[in-house]
Amino acid sequence: MTRGGKKPIPTQYVEQHEGAYRVAGSRVSLDSLVYAFWDGRSPETIAQSFPTLTLEQVYGAIAFYLEHRAEIDAYLQEGRCDYEAQRQAARDTDPMFYQKMAEARRRMRTTLA
Repeated sequence: MTRGGKKPIPTQYVEQHEGAYRVAGSRVSLDSLVYAFWDGRSPETIAQSFPTLTLEQVYGAIAFYLEHRAEIDAYLQEGRCDYEAQRQAARDTDPMFYQKMAEARRRMRTTLA
């Protein structure tokens, strides 16, 4: 039973699901909050960016990150490496597409300048 009809306060703010860290009870990735935190955003600003989260959840997730910093930093680095490998594989699969995209970007920059 809850006290005063209020929801019980969660004690676990982050959970791991299918290899990804998420804010408990949500689909918001811990990655999103950590990158915002690294960018210097306050917990209040981060909470405004994720309306499904409470300020308490944001503070709890940041506290979890700070407590498990080495583990989460390694997890984030692995994610960046995976992304770069997939990006390079896509470029290797269709180099002409990426060459056309680069040419289009160059044309847009010269048109805007």
